[in-house]
Amino acid sequence: MTVRSLLSLARWYLRELNGEGEYERYSAWQRTHPHLPALSRQEYERLRMDRQDSTPGARCC
Repeated sequence: MTVRSLLSLARWYLRELNGEGEYERYSAWQRTHPHLPALSRQEYERLRMDRQDSTPGARCC
């Protein structure tokens, strides 16, 4: 593997680890459902955090 591909893989992993990629997946899903109102990134993140706080699962904090 090249250095560039390793850095790309590390960037992808860190984005998945902290949830940054979720908004991009939501945006792609939203484009296939234009009849539903789209959330801004801030609204989406607030909703995601509220959902995580209401069902913490296996998180430590």
